[in-house]
Formats: sequence, structure tokens, C-alpha cells
Amino acid sequence: MYWVLLCMDAEMQKTCVQELVLKQRSEILHALCSSGSAENLEKVLDILLAQGEIIWEDYQNIQEPGRALFAKARQLLDLVYSKGVDACGLLLTAIKQVLPEAPVFAPLFLEYNSALEEDFQSTPTKTLLTQRVSLVSELQNCIDCALDVLVTSGHFTKADCNEVCLPIHTPPQQARRLLDHVRSKGESAAKLLLHYIQQKPEFGSPLDQKKLTPSKEFLKYQKKLSSSLSAQSFFLSTYGGDSSIPLDHIYTEVQLEPAHDSADFQGPLGPEDIVSKVGSQNEEADTVLVSGQAGSGKSTLLQRFHLLWARGAALQDFLLLFPFSCRRLNSLDRELSIQELLFQHCCWPDKEQEDIFQFILDNPHLILLTFDGLDEFKHSFSDECRICSPTQRVQAHVLLFSLIQGSLMKGVRKVVTSRPEAVGPELKKYICKEVFLKGFSISGIDCFVRKHHSDSTVATKVLESLKTNTALLGLCHSPVLCWIVSHCHKQLLHYGEGSPQTITDVYLMILQHFFQHKSSVKSNTDFSWLKEHFNTVLHLGQLAFEGIENNCYIFSGTDVENCGITESDLCMGFLFQSKYLSSIHGKSYEFLHVTMQCFFAALHIAFSNNIGHSVIPKLFNLQDMRKAATSAVCFRAFVDMSPGRKWTSVGETIGVETANLQITATFVSGLLSQHHQCLWLLGCPKVIMEKRIKQVVRCLSTGMQKHFKSIPQPAEGEKKSMHAMPGFVWLVTCIYEKQDSRIAKDVMHKLEVTHLKLTYCNIGPVECTALAYVLQYLRNPVGLQLDNNFLGDVGVEQLLPCMHICNSLYLRNNNITDVGICKLIAKVIHCDSVQKLALFNNKLTDACIPHFSHLLKTRPDFLSLRLGNNKITAEGAKLLAEGLKFSHSLQYLGLWGNMVGDTGAEALAKALENSKSLVWLSLVGNSIGSAGACSLANLIKTSTSLEELWLTENRINRTGAECLIQALEHNTHVKSIWLRNNDLSLEEVETMSQRESRLVF
Repeated sequence: MYWVLLCMDAEMQKTCVQELVLKQRSEILHALCSSGSAENLEKVLDILLAQGEIIWEDYQNIQEPGRALFAKARQLLDLVYSKGVDACGLLLTAIKQVLPEAPVFAPLFLEYNSALEEDFQSTPTKTLLTQRVSLVSELQNCIDCALDVLVTSGHFTKADCNEVCLPIHTPPQQARRLLDHVRSKGESAAKLLLHYIQQKPEFGSPLDQKKLTPSKEFLKYQKKLSSSLSAQSFFLSTYGGDSSIPLDHIYTEVQLEPAHDSADFQGPLGPEDIVSKVGSQNEEADTVLVSGQAGSGKSTLLQRFHLLWARGAALQDFLLLFPFSCRRLNSLDRELSIQELLFQHCCWPDKEQEDIFQFILDNPHLILLTFDGLDEFKHSFSDECRICSPTQRVQAHVLLFSLIQGSLMKGVRKVVTSRPEAVGPELKKYICKEVFLKGFSISGIDCFVRKHHSDSTVATKVLESLKTNTALLGLCHSPVLCWIVSHCHKQLLHYGEGSPQTITDVYLMILQHFFQHKSSVKSNTDFSWLKEHFNTVLHLGQLAFEGIENNCYIFSGTDVENCGITESDLCMGFLFQSKYLSSIHGKSYEFLHVTMQCFFAALHIAFSNNIGHSVIPKLFNLQDMRKAATSAVCFRAFVDMSPGRKWTSVGETIGVETANLQITATFVSGLLSQHHQCLWLLGCPKVIMEKRIKQVVRCLSTGMQKHFKSIPQPAEGEKKSMHAMPGFVWLVTCIYEKQDSRIAKDVMHKLEVTHLKLTYCNIGPVECTALAYVLQYLRNPVGLQLDNNFLGDVGVEQLLPCMHICNSLYLRNNNITDVGICKLIAKVIHCDSVQKLALFNNKLTDACIPHFSHLLKTRPDFLSLRLGNNKITAEGAKLLAEGLKFSHSLQYLGLWGNMVGDTGAEALAKALENSKSLVWLSLVGNSIGSAGACSLANLIKTSTSLEELWLTENRINRTGAECLIQALEHNTHVKSIWLRNNDLSLEEVETMSQRESRLVF
């Protein structure tokens, strides 16, 4: 229909606009409402009101309080449709102005008429309507100042101000309420407001500085808070809070990437990039989510932020920074207000507490709150848990959820860390942007190891050992595993080449490291060190397991005693005393890291005599895990507990966290593998151990079968594909930990698909190792799609063992550089099954193009190569052209979003002019001008196979387009040439569309 519209004259188009609104109704509703914020709808209403297409009564009816967002949007569409062609046209244009990326079509003849906005000759109250769009933008950052002017003049009362500044409203909504109130006050008030806006000083002027000048007591409090934060953050607080390691000496930058592609970010993300509004997906929200897997460095990243702020080295746009740990918030069992939370649990002002708190309320944009470990919070998020009053006392979780939603202290910036799987769609509605924390890069691993060892010789030996063991190098992308490997360098160097290979190996290594410091037996040849301290393992394991089942990570002294843990057990260093909890509960304890707690829980499950036969099946059953997450008990009925045993941990929990159970199950798989069978002698009788081993094997096989059975049957003519369900990658990791090829072979032989999709699965180098280990046993080649993960170069290298079972490989947006691609191509050249590669949105340059050229020369059956959105220039295009000359099979070539220019386009066209296989070519966004278009026209003239040519978003003018039209006269096989967003006028587009229907504008 849209193409038909383009071909009509203006009058005919206008008659179809109403039908266009009707046909796009669902798309328009989704565009206006899908974010959960009313701002997009209100901006569109502002434009319609300003242009006079809707009247004030229409606006009030649509904005009736209490009505759902979708209901308001539907009423708007009904109203506009009833008003006719002009109203429908303005609606479509307004939507494109407010949401330029929305999939809503607006005909080219529709333009936004801003003449009314420039009309200053009308009455002041009318001007407030006709200039509403710009006035909202002007007022939203200076509402308090505008209200002061209106109050001083006598036009507004205190009650009017309170009505405008309800904290539940966003700044743009407050600006609209202010405009509406001023209109109701008459011409004098409207004139005063317009005069103020014209004369108002810019933000940061002397007036603003005077208004924001804090008191002496506030500055004293700021200094006290920063001093306290500096002291708390000076030493590394994770991994047991080793007070001997200053954070500056060990901190290493981690890889941070925005969850959504954004041109606003160039290069590594710093603290200001993370907390700023830049790259926001929801402009009305104030909460930034930093998500990463367990051990990826979230807590250390926040600690670094705290230290930089306290020193005045970063985040200086914020006058105060308040840090919180969700783990410790779990221990607050009394009701408190937000003022009490800030002052009693961060830093107490010595004087003028009320004045300081009022400054915080008056200037929320100058305050930063951080909440570490939302995934460890014992309360599930609910948007029904909310308050607005800063003085109301409620439970800590209600305060946190109200802050995130913005109903409490709207405008305060919040940074929250969590594991990805713990943040559901209900919570994400209130997130302005999400940043993924992806662990160390290769250079980061090198930097961390060298910082960890003052002796450069030792550091070099550790790094050399990692280079010879790529599986272990992949594990070290996780900061916690890199810390373990660095900490246990003596044990690592003793292992020699080939070990450790699995996560279980690494954690056994840290166990060995800690115990050998206390062991009277110094042998490295067996597990004598473990035999000597096996009771300690069981005691700590019981505490860890009971904590995991109760979603508890901080333990009271009573919990520790009830598990039989002695002072000598505590001295081993796995459990340390928590420093920051109130002394009301006495001593409190934590494990070194949550993954260490999971490891000890796994040791308990694998080797304790007090574990029932149903624990392992329940642990591996994902469905049971999810049920457990909504109940107060998980394994309680299956654990042999002493009579009268009562759980007394600080804070009552409400369920079990699936993610930690999965980590625990992964360790259980590794501990009960043949690889570690020498450990079995330390645990239960042989018969019981054999039963547990069989249970694990059965659970892994059954779990995989459930995934396979859930694969829908393909439609007729389509290939059978499998999109990985939650838990698939985890089960693969468990099979890898078992290190039993028979299990992998048995499972994979039952998988019958032609395409395996594993996009957005948080797959890194560790998971790549496991995937390659398992997928290599597939019976038939598959298409393997791993888009939007974080493989990196090491992950690509870990996948190489399974390349022989891939017929196509999709690695979009995986932070891969030339180094990883060169290794991949070297392998693919020798794998005849691989015929398609998709590598767009990575970090490829001209340096890797000779390898692709060599691939095309040596693989006569290669079908598809997509290298879009990389950094390939004209030189790279010339190098690629050398290989294209020899390819007689390539059907799809994608180079969109690079920089090949006219010279590169000419080289590619010349190389492809004799191709009898090329069907599709994309050179979108490559700065190609008319010279390049004329070269491609020669390709069109000679090609007998080309069907689609994409040249959108280039610099082609009329001359280049004429060359393409003339070429099409000689080629009836080509179906379409896409030329949108080039250097062509509307008149030229209309003329050419009529001459050649295969041109798409």
C-alpha cells in the first residue's frame, strides 16, 4: 500500500491518509505505548493541540486521570480518524517527529506546519497553546524558578505549586501542568510566564549557582560522606575483603557495552557514560542497570565508582553518593523512611539533618544512589509496592522499589547491579538504560595477572601457562576466576599443560591453595590436604547449602554454630566476618564470593551422608527450580535435618534463586565426574556415590530431551530449527563439566535440527568451550547462530573444534577482532561443510580481508559472506575483490555500514561483473557517490543472476541514479535497487519512480 501511495499525486494521497491510520493502528499503538511511559503520547498531543487539530476539551477527555495508557492512545486514534484527512496527516507526521525510528509510515507530502508556533501576535493564553511543544522543553529544567516568579507576583499560591510539583509526575509532565494552571489564571499570568521564559538565564548562570549553593553544614556532610566512602572503598572488598590489597593496585578495567546499539557511545564506557542520560531507551526513567554474570566484577566496578567520586576524580556532577548492598538490605527487619535509610545506613549528618535532607529533595538530579546485587535481594520486584512520601516509614524493599519506579524522589539517579536473569520485564519498564558487564578482555587478563604479582617472573609464567591452555584462558575472562587462577599460581604451575580445564577444576585449585596453607601434609600428588580437612568441607558445605536453599548469603553466629563450624574452620579463610552489618545481630558471616558458597553447597550435595535421594533430581529440574522460586521451601523435605533444627539466619527469605542452584548443579556435575573420581573415596559409601553419579547422568539426559521435545515441527518447506530455551546452555555446561564424551554423544545424536539459534544467551568464552565439546557430536551439520553474545577472540577460538558440524555460522555483535577472525578462517578453509558466514557488527578491519579473499579463492562452494557494520575501507574492498574474481558460487555479499566509497564500489563491481551466482549485494551506508553507482550500473548490465542491490543511505545524485536506470533497461532479471536517503530531491524521486518501478525510494 505504501508503494501505491508514493505513486499517486498529492490529492489522491490525501484521500488515503485516513485509511493509512486505520491500517497502521496496531503499529501506532505499539509505538506510543510500548515503552510504558506516557511521554511519547503526550508529545504527540502537544503537537496536535498546538496546531489546532484537537481542542482543549479533546485534550482533557483523552487525559482523564486514572485511564490506562493504551486506552488514551486508542481514544486519540478514534478522535483523529473522525476529524478527517488533515488531522490524520498531522498525527502521522507528529509520530514520525516524536519517534523517527518507529515503524509507522507517513507520506512524503505530509509536513509539520510550525507557522502557528511562530505566531506571537495572539493573546498570551493562546500562545501557551500554540507554542506548547517548545514551552514544555523550555520549562522542564526550570520549573522551580518559574513557580517562584509566579508566587512572588501573586499569581500562584503554595497550593498551586504543590499541585504542579507532585513527585509522581516527570519534569515534562510538571511543565505541562504548569502551563495548564497558568492558562486557567488568565492573560496576566500567561504574559508573566512568557516574559520569564524569554528572559530566563541558562542553567549554570549566576542565578542558578546562587540557588544551588549548599550550606556550610551540607558541605561538611559531603566531606564526611566522601571521607567515609573513601575509607570503605580503599581496599578491595570482594573475594573476602582482603584488606592487604588496595583497590588502585589491583583494579583492572572490564568490558562494558550498552545493551542496545547506540551511536552515542564511542570507545570504552567510563563512569560518566554509564550514569548519564546518553543512550537512554526510556528518557523518563532514572535507573541504570549494570548486568553481568556471577563473578563478572559488578561489585568491584561499583566500589571503583565510589572511590573515584570520593576522591573527586569522577561523577562530580553529583554532590552526594549513597552506596547500598542489597545483600545487607535483606537484614533490615524494621520499617524506616528514605531519610533514615540514607542517614542511618550510609552517613549521619552531625547538624541540620532536616535542612540537608530538604536540599536532597529539592535537588534530586545532584544525588546518586547505588544498589549492588539486586539478584540477591530476597523480595521479588512488584510495581504495586510503591510510596510517594519521603517521610513514610515502610520496609526496605518498598523503599527500593519506589526509588526504582520513580514514585519516590523522582530525579535521583540510581545505578543497580544484577545478574541478567534476575531482572524481569516488569522491572525493566523502569530502567532508562542497561549496560552489560562482560568481564576481562585478553589485555585485561594480562593486566590483572601482572598487577596481582609483584614478581614479574611469576606473572609471566602464569600468563604463559594460560596461553598453552585456551580453555583456562577462556575461564579467566571472568574476574573471579582470574583472581582464583592468579591467587593459586603455585598449584596452577604444578598442574602443567592440559589442566585445569573446567570451572570445577579451578575451584578445587582454590580449595587446595587455602587448605595447604593450614595442612601438615604438603604432598601435591594426591588429595591428602583434602582428607585432613574433610570435616571442615562438610561443615561449610552444610551452611552453604542451607543458605542457597533459603536464598541467604549472610549468616548469624547461631547458623555457623548449628552447622558445627569451629574457630579453626573459620581460620581457613572461606568464611569471613561481615564488617558492615549492625551489631544488633552479633557477628555475621559471608562466603568469599557467592560462587564459592555454591561450590561448598555442591560439595555437601556430592559427598555428605545427610543428603536425601531426591535432592539431585530436584536440583537439575528447571521446572522444579522455578516452582521453588515462588515457595518458601525447596529441598527442606529432602534434607536430613536434626530434630529441632531451626534456620535462624538474619532476615527471613521467601524463596530460592534459580541462578545459584544452576551454578551449584554445575559444580555437582564436575565433582561427580570420572575426572575427579579420587574424591569419591572421601565421601559416602561406594553404592551411594554410584547412585548419585547415575542420577546426574540421567538428569542431564532427561533435561536435554525436554528441550528437544519442545522443538516445534517446521512448516511445510521450512527447515527444522531450535531456538535455545532457558537452561539449554547451562545443561551443555554441566555436560562439559562431567568430561564424559559418552554423555555428549548420546545426547547430541538425538538432536535432529538444521539450525541452532543461541542469540542473547550471555555466551562467553567459557560457554563456547562447553558448546564445542558437546556440539561436535551432532550427526548432521547445522546452522549455528550465536548473535548478540560476547564471544570475543578467545570464544571464537574455543568454537573451532565444532566447525566441522556447521554449515553456516552467525556471529553478529560479538566483539570479535581481526585476531579471532584469522584463526576462524584458517579453520573454515578446511571445513567443507561451512558455506555461510555472518560477522556484522564486530571490530573487523582491512587487516583481516586477505584471509576472506583466500577463503573465496580456495572454497569454490562458498555461498554467503556478510561483513556489515565493521571498519572496512576502500583498500579492504580492493583486497576482497581479488578473491571475488575466483568465486563462482557466492550468492550473498553484505558490506553495509562500512567505508568502501566510490573506489571500493568500483573494485567490487569489476570483480563481480562475470559472476553468474550473485543474487544479493548490499552496500548500504558506504559513502558511495555517483561514480560508484555508475560502476555498479556496469555490473547490472552484465549480471544474469543479481536480483537485489541495496544502496540506501549513500551519496548518489541524479547522475548516478540515471546510470542505474539505463542499466536496468538492459536487465529484466533485477527485481529491485534500493536508493532511499541519497542525494535526490523529492521531485527527482517522483520522476524516477514513474520511469522505473524497480527503484525503491
